[in-house]
Formats: sequence, structure tokens, C-alpha cells
Amino acid sequence: MRIAIIDDYQGVALGLADWGSLDAEPHVFTEPFADGDAVVAALAGFEVIVAMRERTRFPAEVLARLTGLRLLVSTGPVNAAIDVAAARERGVVVCGTGYVAHPTAELTWALILAAARNLPAEERSMRAGGWQVGLGVGLRGKVLGVLGLGRLGSEVARIGHAFGMECVAWSPHLTPERAAAHGVTAVTEETLFARSDVLSIHLVLGSRTRGLVGAAQLARMKPTAILVNTSRGPIVEESALLDVLRRGAIAAAALDVYDVEPLPADHPLRTLDNVVLTPHIGYVTRELYETFYRDAVEDIAAYLTGDPIRVMK
Repeated sequence: MRIAIIDDYQGVALGLADWGSLDAEPHVFTEPFADGDAVVAALAGFEVIVAMRERTRFPAEVLARLTGLRLLVSTGPVNAAIDVAAARERGVVVCGTGYVAHPTAELTWALILAAARNLPAEERSMRAGGWQVGLGVGLRGKVLGVLGLGRLGSEVARIGHAFGMECVAWSPHLTPERAAAHGVTAVTEETLFARSDVLSIHLVLGSRTRGLVGAAQLARMKPTAILVNTSRGPIVEESALLDVLRRGAIAAAALDVYDVEPLPADHPLRTLDNVVLTPHIGYVTRELYETFYRDAVEDIAAYLTGDPIRVMK
């Protein structure tokens, strides 16, 4: 049995689980694949593939060319980058792993604080031998807008309350009662963008949310507002975001997710001073990676006994 662990950017997978219990040494890929052809060329000889979240896409046309594949394990319980139905048709079992949302909530607040207190510029100044270079803004008494008040959005709002912020939220199906259960006020979409001093996005990417935050929504925001996205890049129209940032129509953006990942080295977002950028690390913590890879080993072992677990539907 040949096992491939892919998208292990930090080269840590082998040290975070008991892979030796499988009696098969996995082959680790630490670099992203350029496209579907590269995926097939690299992985065609493997019966088992362990994928990290949605870093590599497995659409039907790629799965059809991976003729030796028998088990595809994705870290996390769901993976929009895998055509699970197509895999099932080809006799490929797709399994998931455990997951918790709080690491992404924690990173969301790291980004909010970094943008509010201008930390990237201050840190650069210190390293260059300088001192204070700007004025930060406080959060107490400000309005935190949450776009999507699910498991993650409600956790972000809970922390917002601890900072003394007023929390408001909107999503297409949010009710006042559900919002109130989290101490949050449900508002209209227009009010959310117009009132928020910090607007944090926590929606699942789909046909209804792709491009949901466009030029019209960004135009409603305060010139002092901060936009935070730790969800998925395409929820925000990238060209519209670049426009408002270049014009200073909003104060800053703090981003962990992008339309294309890894973010190209020459991407214009990398050149803007009013953007805080992190490389999609919301879920990248030692504790969660240990869960991912421990469960992946369990998934493979269970599959080999003929009784697979955590099978995606």
C-alpha cells in the first residue's frame, strides 16, 4: 500500500501521528500542485492520499485519472474541493477527521488587533531601529459586525463582547431570536456594512456567497472601518477590495484567505500598506494538526480492516 500525504507545507505531518502503526511509510509532498495535471502526475501510483483541507482540488476529471486510488482522507469533516459523489462512483472511499473552530476565531482576533493597532508597520519600524510610526485605534465601544453568525461567527462575537464592543450581525437566514441568543443584534445587510467599525466574515463559500461582498457593500463602509476575512477569499470581490484599499475608502483589511492560494508572489495585495496578510493559517495550530493526522491514521487503519470510519456523504 502506497500512502501520500500532500500539502504538508511545514513538513510536520510525520511527527504528529503514529504513521509507523500502518506498516507503510508515507511519501510526503510539501509543495502545492500547479494544476490537475500535476496532481495526477505526482499521485497516480498511490492507493491512499491524505489531503490537507482544500489546498488541492479533486474534481471528477482528476479522480478519473487516479485509477489506483482507493482511499482519500481529508483533514476536517467536509471538503468542498473534493467531488465526493464522483469518488464514490469510482469506488473511492472519502473520509474526514475531527475539527474545531476556535483556532480560526483566535486568528481572527489576532488580525483584528494587528490591523487596529497598526502592528505590521510598528514591528517593521522596530526591526529597522525606529520607534512609533502611527496611531492605532481602540476597540471598546466600537461596533463589531459579523457576516455569518454560525459556530465561528458566534465565537468571534463572544470575544468581541469581552473587548466591550457592540456586536451586530447579518446573514441571509439569520433571525433576531438566533442572534439574541448570542447577545448579538440582527440587522439588515445595509446596516451591517454601514455601522461596522470592524466587519468580520464567517460564511461558507457557495454559489450564493461567492462575490457577496462587492463594490456596493464596500462602498457603504466607514472610511475608518476594518474588513477581516478568515473564511474564503472569493466571498469578497478581489478587484473591488483592491480599489477601496488603494483609494483609502476603508482604513484597512486583514486577510487570511485569497482567491488563489498560495497567494502569487507578485500579487498587488502584497504591495499595500493598509493590509495585514497571513497565509491561510486560521486552522494551522499544533493541536489541530495533531487531531487531523491522528484521525487520518485511524481512518486508514479502519479502511484496511474493511470497516471505514468518518466516511463523507
